[in-house]
This record gives sequence, structure tokens and C-alpha cells, in this order.
Amino acid sequence: MTNAHDHGVHASSAWTLQALFTVALLGITAGVQMSDMGLQAISLSAIQNSFGVGDATLGALQGLAGVLVGSALAVPLARFADRFSRKRVLLCLILASTAMMVLSALAPNFPLFFIGRSAAGITEFAMVPLVYSMIPDLAPERHRVAANLSFAALMAAGASGGFYFGGAILATAADLFPWAMAPWRKAFLLLSMAGVPLLLLGMLTADPPRRLGPAGHTAPASLRLFLRQRWQAIGLFVGVAGCLMIAVQALNQLIALALERRFDALPGDIGQALGVIVLITTVGCLPVAGLLDRMLGRRFGRAVRPLIMGTCALAAAPVVLLLVSTRTLDHAFLVVGLFLFVTCVANALVPTMLQDLAPATLRARCFAVWSFVVSVFSAAGPLLAGTLSDWMFERHMLNAITAVAVPALAVSAFCAMRSFARTRRERAMLAGQPA
Repeated sequence: MTNAHDHGVHASSAWTLQALFTVALLGITAGVQMSDMGLQAISLSAIQNSFGVGDATLGALQGLAGVLVGSALAVPLARFADRFSRKRVLLCLILASTAMMVLSALAPNFPLFFIGRSAAGITEFAMVPLVYSMIPDLAPERHRVAANLSFAALMAAGASGGFYFGGAILATAADLFPWAMAPWRKAFLLLSMAGVPLLLLGMLTADPPRRLGPAGHTAPASLRLFLRQRWQAIGLFVGVAGCLMIAVQALNQLIALALERRFDALPGDIGQALGVIVLITTVGCLPVAGLLDRMLGRRFGRAVRPLIMGTCALAAAPVVLLLVSTRTLDHAFLVVGLFLFVTCVANALVPTMLQDLAPATLRARCFAVWSFVVSVFSAAGPLLAGTLSDWMFERHMLNAITAVAVPALAVSAFCAMRSFARTRRERAMLAGQPA
């Protein structure tokens, strides 16, 4: 049952200490989940040796694990978040994802490991919609974009930490747990222990009332009706973000394994370098995206966001083509860093775009549906790259990544330009100008 004070609440003009703490903890919690994925990425060789699986199976692990269970639970959990206490949903998600990480560490065979990794994706596919539902109700309106970008920065720090500290986590876990067990299993077990303080601190977070904007009282009450009314705008949005994620995740999830094979480098060394790259690119892109949005938005309004995404997708295509011609590991790191920076700029404003589009009473469910749809595209990236590596490129993973990424970036840019033109026409009609 929705609380009575959930309706008609006006935006606060200033931050509260509890609201700041809540946004920070939400980012840290999501960052822990992202570090989990980084640790998995640099442990792929060890995981492959433990279970004796092929590259296509690893591609399915990196792409589909997390989609199956996480996406199945995201929409019903988001329905609870739209109607009941979002704080309670948050605590349940922290507890569930921690338990599934333990299952991943102890799984005796690959099917159980796959199930554990899939279930651990609950944090990504159910908590992130919850977070972007809460931020507009925690942050003053004039600080909403900054709050979204700050949350993204904390997630980025967690993602980079999984890569950068992956070797240290493996070594620490090996020393901490003396019993006979594969080092990567001990590392997952050690990382799962972070769930205890997160759960305790989560009890101190705020459970904010929902603010209804001026359009909130006339917005469709049904998610199905909302999707039917705005299907064209939503379809272009998904095409832009989804195809971009095919390219990004094909590289992001498999690049550690690809570089290890191409240059015969140690996973720990690759992880440290990728950790720095991920941190610099995903955090460094945020002020750039905010500045571009503010400067160009004066002329193009909300249409500036698909314009930025399309331009970045076009710029990223020739960058990723350079991967196949790299001759040194340092050169490859430079190309990866440039690619991630450009694509991160493209993605930085996506949550704000969807917040603008979604009514407050449907926001968590809209983000859950968005997470599911985009995660399907994200799963396709590593799955296609892993399959092409096995079947066409004789385990030359860099070639397979490039073959998947370039066409996906081209489609993303096309959808972005269509979205830009559509948004400009809508703006012109609202202003009473010729379309």
C-alpha cells in the first residue's frame, strides 16, 4: 500500500544529511556489485580451467549470467518499489546478492556457478532501477543531474576496483582462507563479506516520499499504457542505448582475456591497468558529459542527449578498429581507454533521459524494463564475441570483439540521429514553430 504522503510532495530546495548518506551508500552498494564483475572478468582463465568450458560458454557467462535471474526479478521487484518501502527492497537486494555470491564461490560445477552468477545480477538489474527511482526524491531538482552522475561515479569506482585490486583480492583471500580451494573461489568468498557492513549501513538510509512533478497527475497509471503511448520515443531510446551496450560489453567483459591471450600477459597486471583505465574513463567522462549537456542544451534542449550519444558512437567505431592492429600491450591499453572514454560520455546522461520520460509513479518499473531490455543487448555483446572467437577467428578474441562492436556502433548512431530529429520536431511543435 502506498504511503499517504507519497503524493503531491514538492521538491526540497536543499540536501539533507540523510539524503546525502543514502545516495552515497546506494552508489557504494552498486559499486561492490560492479567490482564483483571486474573480479570475474580477470579470473576467466582460472574459471575456464576449473570447469573445462569453451570460449562460447565464457561469452554466455559474461553476457547471460545476471540477465536470467536478475532480469526476471527486476520488474516485479520494481513494482514493489513503486508501491511499498524502497528501503526494505534495498535491504533485501543486498542480502540476496551477498548470498548468491557465496553460492558462486562454493559451486561444485559450472551449471550451479552459472546460476549463482545469474542470481548475483539481482543487484544490477533490480537495485539500479530502485536507485534511479529514489534519486529524484532525495536530491533537490537543480542537483538531480549531479546526483545521477555522482552515483555513476561511485559505480565506476567499484568497477575499476574489481579490476585494479583483483590481484590483491586473490592474494589476500589465499592467505586468509588456508583450506584447499581454487584462488578465484576464495576471492569471491572474501568479496561476499562486504555485504555485512552494507546491510548494517543500509538500515540508516532514508526512505523518501515520492514527488509528483507537474505532469505526474496526468501521466498514465498503467505501465502498459505508458509504453503504448510513447513507443516510438522509447524504441529509439532503446535502440541507441542497447546497440551501444552491445559494443561496450563485448569489449568490457572479454578484453582482459583477449589481452592475456594476445600478449601473454599476467591477469593481475592486466587487471591493474584496466582498473586505472576504467576509473579514469568512467569518472572522467562525467564532467565532460555534464558540460556538453549544459552548453549544447541551451540550443538543442533535451535533443542534445541523443545528439551526444550518436556523435560518440560514430567516434568510437574507428577507435575500436585500431584494436586489431595493436602491436604492444601499452598500445592496446591506450585504444581501450579511448574507446571506453568516448562510450562512457555517450552513456552518462541516459538515466536522466529516462527520468525525464518516466512518470514518478512508474519510474522504478520503467527503469526495470529499461535494464532488462538493455541487458539483453549487453548479453549479446560478449555472447556474440565469444561465439565468433570459437567458430570464425580461431580464438583471436580481439578480432571477434571488433567484428561485433563496429556494426553495433553504426546502428546506435543511426538510432541516435533519428531520436535527435524526432525530439527537435516535438520541441518545434510545442513552441508553435514549423516542424
